[in-house]
Amino acid sequence: MQTSDRILVAGARGMVGSALARRLIADGYLDLLTPTSAELDLCDTRAVNAYLEEHKPQHVFVAAAMVGGIHANNSFAADFIYDNLMMEANLIHGSHVVGVEKLLFLGSTCIYPKLAPQPLKEAYLLTGPLEPTNEWYAVAKIAGIKLCQAYRKQHGASFICAMPTNLYGPNDNFDLEPSHVLPALMRKVHEAKLAGEPNVSIWGSGEPRREFLHVDDCAAACVFLMQSYDDAEIVNIGVGTNITILALAEMIRAAVGFDGELVFDASKPDGTPRKFVDVAKINALGWAAEIELLDGIAATYQGFCELLTAGTVRL
Repeated sequence: MQTSDRILVAGARGMVGSALARRLIADGYLDLLTPTSAELDLCDTRAVNAYLEEHKPQHVFVAAAMVGGIHANNSFAADFIYDNLMMEANLIHGSHVVGVEKLLFLGSTCIYPKLAPQPLKEAYLLTGPLEPTNEWYAVAKIAGIKLCQAYRKQHGASFICAMPTNLYGPNDNFDLEPSHVLPALMRKVHEAKLAGEPNVSIWGSGEPRREFLHVDDCAAACVFLMQSYDDAEIVNIGVGTNITILALAEMIRAAVGFDGELVFDASKPDGTPRKFVDVAKINALGWAAEIELLDGIAATYQGFCELLTAGTVRL
């Protein structure tokens, strides 16, 4: 990938896509295509084909997706599977048609079986049942992986797939309904502090273990893979360690400066009991995460407060 190449970042207004655009610009890649959803409906096959034919990008990052936590997946199952299938199919097939040199498809570690051994190795894909609370999203992402592998097998397409773990950081979604655990907890604890509440209620037991990767590290990994990796097998992106939701909540409470109690509601679903990825493959290729979780949470909270003041936070 040369700095003069034209690069499409699909989903550039989202958390991952915006981080990718920032990283690419910082690295000197200035010919970026970053269409908004108003400018290009990725679920519209004809519109996607026409856009790709007109602009002819040499490289494509598929960071566009409908995303959310347990509640959102349970509430909007049809939307999660349909929208994600349509977006990825249109972009992957359309890229093949116009001769895109290389494409990177962003999946998710929810593709792995619910009870797969830990840490999650790339070879565990399709070896067992999925976590029911996010299977709609997971099935769509698995289809995207297989679509990339199929175009590589049949047409020799240089399409690769990366599986980031739980992400957080700038431009996250802090809406309590569709958001993931870290931004949802941050907003709840922040609002409890402002209201002077004595406690915050948190879904689940607090015992599940999760891994958290700063989105800027994820973007750096994606650019690295686009530059240096070309194989059919998927690649995990993560930090290789994990903490309990209780420990995460304590970190967030400290960053926010909330003195109240954290109350866990065990009647609500926990999701997958433990999830963190094996990063031996990407580490061996020469990349490793750099942003420490405590530092990342503090910076994310500072950014959240700044966006609240400006009235531009995603709530």
